[in-house]
Amino acid sequence: MTAYAGLVLAVMVVVYIAAKLFKLSTELAMFAAALGGALAGGFGLPARHIAEGAMTYLDINLIFITATLFMNILKEAGGIAFVVRRIIGRFHRSRALLFVLLTVLLLVPGALTGAGSVTVLITGGLVAIVLQTMGISRVRTVAIVFIIAGLSAAAPPVSLWAMLTAAGVNMPYIGFFMPLLVPCVVAALFTIFFLGRRSGEIDLEKALQELPAPPQGMSWLRVAFPFVVFVLLIVIGRVWPHDTPVVGLPLMFLCAAAASYALSPIRLDFLRISRETIEQLLPLIGTLTCVGVLVQIMTLTGVRGLLAVTTVTLSVTLVFATLFIVLPVSEAVLMWGAAPVIGVPLVLLFNTMGLNPIVALAGMSVIWPLGDALPPTAIIGRLTVDVVGYKDAYTRFLKSCIVPAVFIMIIGTLMVIFSSELSFLTGL
Repeated sequence: MTAYAGLVLAVMVVVYIAAKLFKLSTELAMFAAALGGALAGGFGLPARHIAEGAMTYLDINLIFITATLFMNILKEAGGIAFVVRRIIGRFHRSRALLFVLLTVLLLVPGALTGAGSVTVLITGGLVAIVLQTMGISRVRTVAIVFIIAGLSAAAPPVSLWAMLTAAGVNMPYIGFFMPLLVPCVVAALFTIFFLGRRSGEIDLEKALQELPAPPQGMSWLRVAFPFVVFVLLIVIGRVWPHDTPVVGLPLMFLCAAAASYALSPIRLDFLRISRETIEQLLPLIGTLTCVGVLVQIMTLTGVRGLLAVTTVTLSVTLVFATLFIVLPVSEAVLMWGAAPVIGVPLVLLFNTMGLNPIVALAGMSVIWPLGDALPPTAIIGRLTVDVVGYKDAYTRFLKSCIVPAVFIMIIGTLMVIFSSELSFLTGL
C-alpha cells in the first residue's frame, strides 16, 4: 500500500512539474496533478470526487468574496482615502504614531478578507505614497507593504492557512484570535520601524497632492458605521447564541457592505464593483477550488495518509529546524494549497507530541505568507511591485525583506516549539 501511494505521489509531482514547464498556471497545474494521480491510482476520472473536492472550500470562498466586496465598496466610496488623509493630517508630526496607524491600515483589509492581495490593492498604494514622502526608498516601501500585507492575510479573524489546516484535521476554527493577532502585530510593527528607521518628517503638502481626494460629505461616521454593524453581528451571536439565528461571516460582510453602500456620499455602480471584485479574486477562488480537488484525490488514493504517516515519523528536531524553509517554499509552489497538504500532517505531528495545535498552527500561519514573494508563483510579491511602481531588480526587493523575514521566521518557529507554554493565548 505504501509503494502504491508513493507511486501515485510521484506521478502527481511529475505532472505538476510538467504542467509548470508548459507555463500553465498554478491552479491548472494542481488540477492536472490531481487528474494524473487519479489515473495512476486506477480511478479514471472520478467525477464525483472532483465535484466534492471543488466544493470543499465553498464557505471560505464566500467569505473572501463578501469581505472583499465590502472593502471595495468602502474604497470606491472614498472611505480609505478619507482615513489616510485625515491620519497624516492629524499625526504627521509624530513619526512613531504615524507608523503605528499606517500599520493598522495595512493590516485591516487582509485581516477581514484573508487575502494579502486585497491589502495591496485597497491600502497598499496609498500607504506607499505616504512612506515615500517620508524619505523611505521605493525598494524599502515595497518590502514594507509586502511583508505587512502577508501578515494581514495571516491575521484574524480570517486566516486562510489556519482555516484550511484546521478544516483538514477536523479542528474547529476557535481560539485562534490572539495566537494570530499578537505575532502579526509585533512582526508588522518591527517591519515598518526597522525598514523605515531612516525616514524623516513627512512632506505633508506633497503627500496630500498625490493622495486621491475623498468626495464631499465623507465623514468618520460613514467609514466607521459599517464596521460597527459587522462587530455587532458578531457580538450578538456570541452573547445570545441560543436566541439569535446563525448568520455566518459571509452574510455579516454583506450587511457591512450594504451599510457602506447606503452611506456612500456618492452614487456607486454596485454591479461594476461586484464584477471587479470577482475578477480580482478569481485567482484565489480558482486556487482554493483546485486545492480542494487535489486534496480529495490525495485522500482517495492514500497519498494524504502517506504524507501524514511520513511526517509523524520524522525527527522532531529536523521538523523544527526546517520549518522556516519548508513552509515558505511550499507556499511558493502550492500557494494556499500548502496548508492542507503540508500543514495537516504537521499539526497531527505536533498534536501527538503534546504541543498545543492551535498555537503551533498560528506560528506556522505567520511564516507561510513569506513564500508569496518567491518564484515560481510570487503572486503577492509581483502585485506589490506593480502597485508601488518599483522598476528595479526583483532580487533587490527580496534582499530588503530578509531581516523582517528572519524575524518572522524566528517568531513562528518559537511559537511552535513553545506552543504548550503559550496555550494561555487561546483563552484570551
